[in-house]
Amino acid sequence: MQNNSVNPSDLNPHLQFDGVTGELQFEKTDLSGLAQTYGTPLYVYSASSIKEAYRAYASACEGLANVTICYAVKANSNVHILKALAQEGAGFDIVSAGELARVIAAGGKPQKAVFAGVGKSAQEIEYALSQGVGCFNVESEAEMTRIGQVAEKMQRMANVSLRVNPDVDAKTHPYISTGLKENKFGVSMNAAPRVYQFAHAHPWLNVHGIDCHIGSQLTDASPYFDALDRVLALLDQLAADGIEINHLDLGGGIGIRYLDETPPTPAEVLPRLIAKVKDWAQSKGRSMPTLSFEPGRSIVGNAGVLLTQVEFLKENEGKHFAIVDAAMNDLMRPAMYKAFHGVVAVQNNAHAQPQEYDVVGPVCESGDWLAKNRTLAIEQGDYLAILSAGAYGQTMASNYNSRGRAAEVLIENGEVTLIRRRETIEDQLRPELDV
Repeated sequence: MQNNSVNPSDLNPHLQFDGVTGELQFEKTDLSGLAQTYGTPLYVYSASSIKEAYRAYASACEGLANVTICYAVKANSNVHILKALAQEGAGFDIVSAGELARVIAAGGKPQKAVFAGVGKSAQEIEYALSQGVGCFNVESEAEMTRIGQVAEKMQRMANVSLRVNPDVDAKTHPYISTGLKENKFGVSMNAAPRVYQFAHAHPWLNVHGIDCHIGSQLTDASPYFDALDRVLALLDQLAADGIEINHLDLGGGIGIRYLDETPPTPAEVLPRLIAKVKDWAQSKGRSMPTLSFEPGRSIVGNAGVLLTQVEFLKENEGKHFAIVDAAMNDLMRPAMYKAFHGVVAVQNNAHAQPQEYDVVGPVCESGDWLAKNRTLAIEQGDYLAILSAGAYGQTMASNYNSRGRAAEVLIENGEVTLIRRRETIEDQLRPELDV
């Protein structure tokens, strides 16, 4: 049997097995009780974990520079989670008008939101301008032209930062690498001065800053510094052309532990990045630019679990399957990225014998698996916790096979709040029948 087990408390100290009952608890709340009360599949989040992760970023920057931490909404966009972060003082990194609407509904400030994404429509740009979005992170020459046209039509100044592509390998999964020239994101370093000249000359565009994001789930900090070197060299070139940049958006991407990764902490990365920018500014006789960072996964990833119930145990000529009620439509990452998520039994089953299982869902796809070759002592009806499921879980969920999206609950100080009810078939049919 393979040794790929994970101790939940190594991922999140609020996730512990009770020393007496052996029950897995999140913030001292029995997860089996939540499964019985709210049903499964069920996403469970810890508010304390989310706030602590955000504060780790804020404290890493404290006293060093004027920094805004912009939470990447795409990681987990539940309005209640956004509200908690807004109350902590977070800004937001958004990639659609829908995400901006969620931020506003959560009480977030549009002026503290940066609007990224490679395919902003004219309608999205108009909506964002009407709401007073803080800045557009522009990803192409054509987009810069479109924002200028919309801003002129509305007679509203648009703050713009150009997202540059530094052609730096983030050393992560190719689907979440964004800083190489073969990726669709950003403008090449060679093309950037021309685009900045256009924006600088446009009467309705205000050159706010420069943006760089090289990828997600980074476990090595060195690509950050390679990218920053190239960005600072571009700033020197722009200054020589008469364009002063006073804000740097250095993106996010710090990874989390899923199995045995050792990603850097905000305290290990951010002060060094800030110091590098400060040294550059002092060497040029310039004021220190304002900065922003865009963490997502590292704020919510290990703050959530997905609870699921074993429907059947099945054996095919020596291959064992635990068929559960969660599926790829609930958690896409394993099927899409071959991603690893820890899996543990929520309760100690003294009657079951340990066996190596593939944990699979009921969807009609061979790719519908959540974990492979996991040693579990379980029986039909037991509950499992899929770990590290707070990021890119519910936000990537779908109705494939006409399955309803899972419910979500948030635990804070022992109080459990339903923050998304389970989707019904009536919810799914309504847009098709109500036309």
